[in-house]
Amino acid sequence: MVAHRREPDDAPRERPAVAQDPARRAAQYRVDREIDRERAQRSAGGRHRAEHADQRAGRADPPADEAPPRPRMDDRARWVDTVVDQAIRRGEFDDLPLQGKPLPGIGGTHDPDWWLRSLVEREQISGVLPAAQLRAEHSAMDETLDREHDEHRVREIVADFNARVIDARRQLTGGPPVVTPTRDVEREVSRWRQRRR
Repeated sequence: MVAHRREPDDAPRERPAVAQDPARRAAQYRVDREIDRERAQRSAGGRHRAEHADQRAGRADPPADEAPPRPRMDDRARWVDTVVDQAIRRGEFDDLPLQGKPLPGIGGTHDPDWWLRSLVEREQISGVLPAAQLRAEHSAMDETLDREHDEHRVREIVADFNARVIDARRQLTGGPPVVTPTRDVEREVSRWRQRRR
């Protein structure tokens, strides 16, 4: 295997760490070959070196103990462009969620918490802790029950509320403690009947 030749006035260069991905290695190989060809053409003995670069085109990766030259920023940019172009040809960017659409939230004022808002929307996170939600339901229980027309349904609502209160008390997820009391089903049904009269 032939190592990279350095021109006397060139600074030593190292190639960035290329993953074990064959597509990336192939892209790096193409970029290295192009770099060699451009150097050969720019040098005084361009014809001889161009032939030498073509002979080296069939080389494999350099041995592990030999440090490859470090590419300049324009070489890295060319390598990145090559990898992106290959990914486009393979179709890895097809069927993206917002393909052909404007990015949401890009207009208007800058919101420093845009990522948090998008996470809440995407994951459908509710902003109310169970303790606060149960307290709100407890205070609005009479209005909730008054909307019902069936005694069986009133019993179901109160039983469901009691089960959620007990379940929230057993959770050890942190947050404020659940101090909402459970409700007596029979008492709530009799109060519901009195309010309906």
